[in-house]
Amino acid sequence: WGDGTWWIMGSYYLRRWHMRWFDDHMDDGVQVRDFGEEMAGFSLSGPNSRAVLEKLTDGPLDELSFMGCGNFDVGLVRTRIGRLSVTGEAGYEINCRMGDHIALREMLLQAGSDLGIAEYGFNALLSLRLEKSYGIWSSEFTQGYTPGMTGMDRWIDWTREGFIGREAAIAERDGNGPAKRLVTLDVAADGADASGFEPVWSGGGMVGFVTSGGYGHTVDKSLAMALVDSDLAVEGTELGVHIVGVERAATIIPASPYDPAGAVMRA
Repeated sequence: WGDGTWWIMGSYYLRRWHMRWFDDHMDDGVQVRDFGEEMAGFSLSGPNSRAVLEKLTDGPLDELSFMGCGNFDVGLVRTRIGRLSVTGEAGYEINCRMGDHIALREMLLQAGSDLGIAEYGFNALLSLRLEKSYGIWSSEFTQGYTPGMTGMDRWIDWTREGFIGREAAIAERDGNGPAKRLVTLDVAADGADASGFEPVWSGGGMVGFVTSGGYGHTVDKSLAMALVDSDLAVEGTELGVHIVGVERAATIIPASPYDPAGAVMRA
């Protein structure tokens, strides 16, 4: 936030995991505080998200760059807003004090009433994130998967010394690479979509497994994300995915079948 503090957002249900990690690796002069019971918020997404928010704040939203964050007064509620969205659409994550949560919801719904605002559920969010090939914790990301497997190695600062796992990450990068890589699949499903841990096949042998799957309503495709053998992790590779006991044809497609350039999110 520009004042020597960092706000790390994670799953509410994994707070104890995160705090255990911080407590086990705490350096002198560092303090960590869990705001899980004090803060709440909403994800405001879609082409009219800025128009809704502009009705409620005089803050400089136009100066908030993609992936940026800042403090804004939304109505009478002091908020911290990040310009990001798991849906792949233009959007904001708006965080407020727990006691202001209901008031913030009512303000957003009222401000967007003439713009077609609607509340959406978690399954809709999961469908949208699959269309962007966005991984989530416990599915695409776990302690058992390496950065090279999941593509998270692109965020590693290789010039930095001393971080946990550096030697292993370098060995993977400079060696033969990861045994498996995360890919996006277009599945020829018939009445049922992959959901996770379905086997992926090639030439009669198992070459990987689905990490998550579902239907992409925007792109009108049955999609899945999967970890497959690295030598097969090439766009256009034809594979098979077992869904409800039946092997379905699947093709590796480029990541982010919806708006691959990310222009919509940055609009």
